[in-house]
Amino acid sequence: MLQPPVTIPIAFVHGMLSGIRARGGEAPIDIDMALEDAGIAPALLDETGARITAEQYVALFALLMDRMDDEALGFLTRRLRRGSFALMTRSTLGARTFEVALRRVAHTFSLLQDDLSLVLLHEGPLAGFGVRLNIQPATHQNFLHELMLRVYWRLFAWLHGGRLVARRFDFGFELPPYADGYAKVFPGPLQFGQPLSAMWFDASALDTPVHRDAQEMQVFLAAAPANVILPRLAEQAVSARVRAVLQQHRPAWADLATTASVLHMSVSTLQRHLATEGTSFQALKDQLRRDLAIVRLNTSTVPLAVLAEELGFADSAAFQRAFKAWTGGAPGSYRRRAPVD
Repeated sequence: MLQPPVTIPIAFVHGMLSGIRARGGEAPIDIDMALEDAGIAPALLDETGARITAEQYVALFALLMDRMDDEALGFLTRRLRRGSFALMTRSTLGARTFEVALRRVAHTFSLLQDDLSLVLLHEGPLAGFGVRLNIQPATHQNFLHELMLRVYWRLFAWLHGGRLVARRFDFGFELPPYADGYAKVFPGPLQFGQPLSAMWFDASALDTPVHRDAQEMQVFLAAAPANVILPRLAEQAVSARVRAVLQQHRPAWADLATTASVLHMSVSTLQRHLATEGTSFQALKDQLRRDLAIVRLNTSTVPLAVLAEELGFADSAAFQRAFKAWTGGAPGSYRRRAPVD
């Protein structure tokens, strides 16, 4: 089955660039050029509701790391040179237990950086892995916290064999205006304004044997950065299944009752599951149509009237009104520019 597309809020692009921007005149790269090279129109940064494709987001992240030779994207006083994450990952080879693997990652990180420390935490039946700031934090540090949590959560979930359950994510900053985008990135309850940013899981997991070998590790690292920074729809099981059904049935667009039937649920049960995940059937349908539109606009020259029909709109005008409501901008803003000879 064709996987539904994923798009990323422009707020996360601003976050990715904030470490570079904080350097002012010392910025090591041309931001507009980096955006263009990743296929992102710089003008989209001025539209608060804009979104980019997952491919563009990964391309920008990889491009910035390569051009800066810094996996921390300028947030730290000393660069986290390319290969640092791979070094930390490989340090876990041969670790007898999950706890030993976590401690090895924290120790290796301490050899590479002074600004932050990675620390193992305990809270009753829970264990945590936190990010402790060792220097006075600069402004616009939210993305650094987000990046550290999402990257190391994905690493640890993989090391544990893909069965680690997140009990909570803490953030060492106040609730941001774009926090509604966190649900697809951090698969668990969220707490803001905490003493430090941390991920929490059952303490019993610390005794789990680690079975990952060098070959599996190479495959994991080869798939980075996409597998550590992109949302994983599979972590929201019911939402992901609804999106898959909608994707499979387009352009007819299955309704709520049909979708519930395909998933072998009653309508009320499906609605309850979606409410628990903080969404609804209509919201998922609109998000999928938005994401499909953004991807098609970025990757094709499809006429708007044809795209409107593909997405189930009565005409081009109705589609354009919906698109502006979804993103704050016109569809034309997302057309990939032809290269200049």
